[in-house]
Amino acid sequence: MTTLTCAPGGFENQLTVDGGGGVRNESETLQQLGEFGVIERLVRDRRQAAGVVLGPGDDAAVVSAGDGRTLVSTDMLVQDRHFRLDWSTPHDVGRKAIAQNAADIEAMGGRPTAFVVGFGGPGSTTVEKMSALVDGMWDEAQRVGASIAGGDLVSCPQWVVSVTVLGELDGRAPVLRSGAQVGSTVAVSGDLGRSAAGYELWRTGIEEFDELRSHHLVPRPPYGQGPVAAVAGATAMIDISDGLIGDLRHVAEASGVEIDLSTAALTPDRDALSAAATRLGVDAWDWVMGGGEDHALVACFAGDVPDGWRVIGHVRQGPVRVLVDGEEWSGYAGWQSY
Repeated sequence: MTTLTCAPGGFENQLTVDGGGGVRNESETLQQLGEFGVIERLVRDRRQAAGVVLGPGDDAAVVSAGDGRTLVSTDMLVQDRHFRLDWSTPHDVGRKAIAQNAADIEAMGGRPTAFVVGFGGPGSTTVEKMSALVDGMWDEAQRVGASIAGGDLVSCPQWVVSVTVLGELDGRAPVLRSGAQVGSTVAVSGDLGRSAAGYELWRTGIEEFDELRSHHLVPRPPYGQGPVAAVAGATAMIDISDGLIGDLRHVAEASGVEIDLSTAALTPDRDALSAAATRLGVDAWDWVMGGGEDHALVACFAGDVPDGWRVIGHVRQGPVRVLVDGEEWSGYAGWQSY
């Protein structure tokens, strides 16, 4: 067995939560309890996934890499940019931080095995909120059979959550963005536009459509479908973090192809959002085509599309671009970080 040793700056600062109900006096703040007191409470009584050979307690974790390769991805959430604590509970934030990183591993055709988490926050943050945040991380990690292997804790003016995820390919080749082939079908697994709709409902203060509102707070990647796609012969894949058109544009550019989407195939997504769109006076298609943070998976298949996936378009010879019903899309096309 090949092992990978991960050293995120000192595992005396491990982020793993008390799973045995042992946190006491959670009204205490991080500053009052002190760094090592907080860490002691957060690392207590958590069971690591099988792939974590050595978890919190030393200067680095040891994570197994079954076939000698490890998928690695990282992402960061900043308070009031990627989440709001007047909308989301700390538990929601923890789940979201893990879900968006797990989706990156799924998009490579892999399965997540371990997460390393860095957290920055004010000293006035209560232990109760910190515990809820890390509980959310653990809850989401366990949905994919993984665990939190370690991390770091620092003082910061606002909440910042940085997650690095490790994953396994289980002997398969990674599914890249650059493998889309002319004549292939484009298929999606998961929902589109729900998070964007939920964001607008939160932003405008409309306290209806609870399901859509919850989709914005905690994404729902189609866990397990990345490996399913890889086994079925997917030649290219990406997760929808910034928007369907925007993310498929990355595939088109990497593969040197034209991708044409079908509104007929995407109508179920539009229909699921139509009532909220009418209430807000907007076009639901903008959410479907440009709404990110659902973390659905979209892939190209040269052969049959597996169960759990639905065809939404085709790969063609032509200029590098993404079309909708053969035409350039004039609506919102996706999130930009800057």
